[in-house]
Amino acid sequence: MTANVLIVGGAGYIGSHMVLAAQEAGWNVTVFDNLSRGFADAVGSARLVQGDLRSPPDLDRCFQSGDFDLVMHFAALAYVGESVQAPDLYYQNNVVGALNLLDAMRRHGVRHLVFSSTCATYGQPREIPIPEDHPQRPINPYGRTKLMIEQALADYADAFGVNSVSLRYFNAAGCDPKGRAGERHDPETHLIPLVLEEALRLQQGGNPEDTGLTVFGDDFPTRDGTCIRDYIHVDDLCAAHLLAGRRLLAGEMRGAICLNLANGAGFTVLEVIEACRRVTGEPIRFRMGARRAGDPPELIGDARRASGELGWQPAWTSLDAILETAWDWMRAR
Repeated sequence: MTANVLIVGGAGYIGSHMVLAAQEAGWNVTVFDNLSRGFADAVGSARLVQGDLRSPPDLDRCFQSGDFDLVMHFAALAYVGESVQAPDLYYQNNVVGALNLLDAMRRHGVRHLVFSSTCATYGQPREIPIPEDHPQRPINPYGRTKLMIEQALADYADAFGVNSVSLRYFNAAGCDPKGRAGERHDPETHLIPLVLEEALRLQQGGNPEDTGLTVFGDDFPTRDGTCIRDYIHVDDLCAAHLLAGRRLLAGEMRGAICLNLANGAGFTVLEVIEACRRVTGEPIRFRMGARRAGDPPELIGDARRASGELGWQPAWTSLDAILETAWDWMRAR
C-alpha cells in the first residue's frame, strides 16, 4: 500500500526513524517541523516543510503543498522536568499545537492520524504491567497535555469523523541499526544517551572520577531504590506506527483507539548503567542526586492489546542489543 504521509516532528529522534521506516515501506514522506528540537539533516531525502504547530498559517501552507492520506504526530515537547518548570510551553505546543493540527486536517480533508502518546498519562500505577484501561491520572504537565489530546481525539472522532490511533509509548531507546538515524537532544536528558556519553568520554581518555552522570533518586520503592522503566527500541515503535497507519487507511480502525507500546519488562536505572558497562566495556561511574519532580517509581507496560489489534510484537527484547545500536551510532557521530 502506497500512501502520502505527513510526519509532524519528523526531524526529531523518533520522527526521523519514522521517516526511514515509512520510506522503506514505499510511502511518500513529507516532514513538518519547526526545528526547535530537531535537526534538518535528520529528515534525509524526505521533503521538509519548516513551520510551527502554533501557527495555523504554517499548517495551511504545509497541507496545501501536498495531498496527504495520513498524518503522524511526533512534535510534542517531552521532558517531564521541563514540563513542571515551564508548563506554559507544554500547553502551548502540546495542546494548542495539536488542536491546530487537527483543525488543519479537517480544513484539508485528512481524516487519519497516528498520535504519539505516552505512558505518562497513567501517573502512579496501581498495577504492573499497566493495561490501557488503567486509570489515567498524570502527575506532571507533560502527561496531562498528552491526555488532553487523547480526550480531544475521542471527541473529534465522534463529531468530525477523524479516526486516530494513539500509541502510548513507554521508554523509547536505541538507534537505527544501519546508523542512518540516532538520538540527539539539546539538551540531553534521557538516561541511555547520557550514560553512553559518559562511556564515550572515558573511551576518549577521560577520568572516571570526573563523571558528570547523575542518578536522580535512590529512595524509590524498587529493588535497588532507583526508577524502573520499560525500554522499547525505536524501530519497534515505528513498526507499530506503520501497522496502525495501514489499518486506518484500510478503514479497519475507526474512532479513537489507544494502545500501549512496551516490552513488558522493566530495568532500574542502576541496571541500565550496568548494562551500558557491559556493552561499552567502560567503568562508568555516576553521582547520586535528589529525585526529579514528577517521576513515578515504576512504569512497565502491558502491550497485549497492540499485539491483538495490530499484530505487533517487539523485535528487540534484549536491553543489551538495544544499547548496542545506540552505542554504535554514538561512536560513529
